[in-house]
Amino acid sequence: MATYQYRCDQDGVFEVRLPMGAATPRWTCPECGGEAARSYSAPMLALAPRELVTEIDRAEKTRDEPAVVTAVPPAHGRTRRPATASNPALQRLPRP
Repeated sequence: MATYQYRCDQDGVFEVRLPMGAATPRWTCPECGGEAARSYSAPMLALAPRELVTEIDRAEKTRDEPAVVTAVPPAHGRTRRPATASNPALQRLPRP
């Protein structure tokens, strides 16, 4: 079930619970019996976990302004060892 919001000109906003996709553009106001137009509002994002909201915001930002890398990231303490050939026949070949 989903909650849909309707706005009556006389009585204001009210909510109706219907199966998902079953909402109509107009609904009868429970107070005055007049027609009320469906209104759209933001979902209840305040109840979402903060980490999820942060990741969604970050993803939205990178869609229009992707992060650009200007340098190779540091190795974080790892030293690069030169590759050694495990085959003895390849050990005599020149290395760069």
